[in-house]
Amino acid sequence: MTTSSSDALPFVDEHRVLAPASAPAVWHALARQVPGARGGVLAHLLGAEPRRASGTLLDPGATLPGFAVTEAEPGRHVRLTGRHRFSRYALVFTLSAQPGGTLLSARTYAEFPGLPGRLYRLLVIGSGGHRVLVGRMLRTIGRQAAG
Repeated sequence: MTTSSSDALPFVDEHRVLAPASAPAVWHALARQVPGARGGVLAHLLGAEPRRASGTLLDPGATLPGFAVTEAEPGRHVRLTGRHRFSRYALVFTLSAQPGGTLLSARTYAEFPGLPGRLYRLLVIGSGGHRVLVGRMLRTIGRQAAG
């Protein structure tokens, strides 16, 4: 099982998109699309921590339903971490300049303890739902950043 040394969670997957825009434009679009930024109904139903939004989005220490910003370097990367009844997780966004724009990647790390966690993983990861949602989010960020 592959793990991230900084958070000791197993690697789940990585998705990427090349946005035809500068890193600051992609960062701004990311801030508008980051998970949980638009409400916390699902986070509430899952018993996610943190429960509420606080601070300035994408600044270290800020929270939003289901996620806390544990690392951030504007225009370069942000690490969001959280937990709920069925999982403990981290979502890491990285931006890097490339010919033609900015490569935005989203890496997911998570553990799913016990039988309820395994069933949740099957529902979310095994069904392909996570892949579809993260891919859609990255494409939306790319389009918004481009303009």
